[in-house]
Amino acid sequence: MNDPEPGPQRCGLIAIVGRPNVGKSTLLNALVGQKISITSAKAQTTRHRITGIRTVGDTQYVFVDTPGFQTRHAAALNRTLNRTVQGALADVDLVLFVVEAGRFGLDDAKVLALIQDEAPGGKPVFLVANKLDAVQRRAELAPWLKGMQERHAFAEFVPLSAKKSGDVERLLQIVRPYLPEQPWFHEEDALTDRSERFLAGEIIREKLFRLTGDELPYTSTVVIEKFEEEGQLRRIAAAIVVEREAHKGMVIGGGGERLKRIGSEARQELEALLDGKVFLELFVKVRSGWAADEEHLRSYGYE
Repeated sequence: MNDPEPGPQRCGLIAIVGRPNVGKSTLLNALVGQKISITSAKAQTTRHRITGIRTVGDTQYVFVDTPGFQTRHAAALNRTLNRTVQGALADVDLVLFVVEAGRFGLDDAKVLALIQDEAPGGKPVFLVANKLDAVQRRAELAPWLKGMQERHAFAEFVPLSAKKSGDVERLLQIVRPYLPEQPWFHEEDALTDRSERFLAGEIIREKLFRLTGDELPYTSTVVIEKFEEEGQLRRIAAAIVVEREAHKGMVIGGGGERLKRIGSEARQELEALLDGKVFLELFVKVRSGWAADEEHLRSYGYE
């Protein structure tokens, strides 16, 4: 008996968009099945357009995680991040608008207005109501959803928790028929289009934000100054860039303990990700006003 002919391949670009700290990066990592986008409690952790890839059966999903759209400050860094969001919306086949289930604030409204401006017409927009596990009374979601449908003609409404694998798999199944029938963009086993060097900088930045908490302003970044491969060993040197001398002390900590811990946690995660030994050196540099300087932003890799 002959095997049936395989169906046509499907492939499409899917933007994950929402206000800061709504769970976009957690959702991307869950959709891809591996951590490729960093997360922390600090708003504006994601600063770059990060592509995650998941191939299931005949379908390749290419997800674009975007920075949280900034509405409060007009600094050069925030303008750059917002251009990244706008560029992603123009390019994709489908938009996942992520909100917290049962909540819709001014920041969410500004993101929805941006979607309506940048992705007009027939481009499908899903309303993804994340953090469903935090909703105490599910019955209250019905009037909330009715109000949301009056704001925009969403193609689908998907309530979920990004931490539950069953919810994430259900979202993939709902997305599939909306993707065009066309050849895949990437190899079947690809997870991201970002380089190991880029991922190293992101992981160090995640540990920096997680271990400094609210002490350190979000205008701090990580620049990879050296990334060398010697067989299975990677030698990485990275500079943590802060705006003030006082911030440098926060990062280093008493006796250098905090910087050591940032380095240790980053190295362990990099070794697991890269499947090899990592020699990691960290330095702290003060660059006053870097987040307000377009030239500095470009030199540090911001698009």
